[in-house]
Amino acid sequence: MSTQFNEKITSKMAMDLESKYGAHNYHPLPVVLSKGEGVYVWDSEGKRYYDFLSAYSAVNQGHCHPKIVKALTEQAGKLALTSRAFYNDVLGVYEKYVTEYFGFDKILPMNTGAEAVETSIKLCRKWAYQKKGIGENKAKIIVCEGNFHGRTTTIISFSSDHDATKEYGPYTPGFISIPYNDTEALAEALKDPDVAGFLVEPIQGEAGVFVPDEGYLTKAKQLCEEAGVLFIADEVQTGIARTGKRLACDHENVKPDVLVLGKAISGGLYPVSAVLANDDIMLVIQPGQHGSTFGGNPVAGRVAIAALDVVRDENLCERSQKLGEILRRELKAIKTDMISVVRGKGLLNAIVIKPKGGKTAWDVCVKMAENGLLAKPTHGDKIRFAPPLVITEEQLMECVEIIKKSVLSFE
Repeated sequence: MSTQFNEKITSKMAMDLESKYGAHNYHPLPVVLSKGEGVYVWDSEGKRYYDFLSAYSAVNQGHCHPKIVKALTEQAGKLALTSRAFYNDVLGVYEKYVTEYFGFDKILPMNTGAEAVETSIKLCRKWAYQKKGIGENKAKIIVCEGNFHGRTTTIISFSSDHDATKEYGPYTPGFISIPYNDTEALAEALKDPDVAGFLVEPIQGEAGVFVPDEGYLTKAKQLCEEAGVLFIADEVQTGIARTGKRLACDHENVKPDVLVLGKAISGGLYPVSAVLANDDIMLVIQPGQHGSTFGGNPVAGRVAIAALDVVRDENLCERSQKLGEILRRELKAIKTDMISVVRGKGLLNAIVIKPKGGKTAWDVCVKMAENGLLAKPTHGDKIRFAPPLVITEEQLMECVEIIKKSVLSFE
């Protein structure tokens, strides 16, 4: 049986198909999207919405940015995949571009954020045995409570999210979990001579946009340097201009030893991720020791170059910084006790919803969707606000009015 995409698929048909034939590992908002452009998405019936999630910050450059689409279609029609069994004429160009863009010697290209995190873990352990002299199979990596680094078996082994871990054991050993935003706990954990790395999100996104205290990253990097431990920054969600700087670590001028990127490095058009490090770390991995059939494919390279060009050429860092300040100011001015907290950096923001009359963050998101703005709750009471960075100030103020109208409807 073939599916004809030229026939009209209504929202109900799409949801029914997913429910019948797809695994039930997501609980989406009841909106079926069929088109996207810039800051807008449209459902199957033609209703337009502001996208205030940006595919969890993968679509920083806006939906279907023409420059990125052009790069994708041109390369897909010429050469899409060779595997790494052979050279291709795009990968080296991309590797030079991206390492110079972020200031590292080498890149190891992968596809998804979780793959990149897994790669950083393997790289850290390999470095620990070859360069630090830790006994084989004894290397430990410090992580933070409330983290979200992906869904693989190893990554969920150090998650504190019960839903992510329950009935998936046995779990991978080798991780020490400490409180986030706590340099004293980090200093204590670093006393263990078998610690090889510290894996951290500069801002915890999935936890509800938990912004650490100013100076936390600087102090953490200093402690890692003193202990001879790799500082690994997972910037899959916080990177690529989302927080008002090219990287969230840039707010404190901290350079990670290992940088993990994904999501918006492709503008959301193609799965692209990357691990960056200097030669003394990256070159511990030799041929045959790690890889990916699709990692570093020609389409990925062309798409990522175009996506990063857009960030630079359209000044998305500066736009994110300025509009983020406006958004937080306007959200704090909404006169309601239903919003108990407003926090964020750049255009990565969240509000914490205090239930009222039995209405929760989910109900607020449903109401916002009715009013033409899409966002999704996380951890029950938190709503992330992360629009594409190409949004204008005028559009942002329209969105503020939608949020205000939606929340105040529960008063």
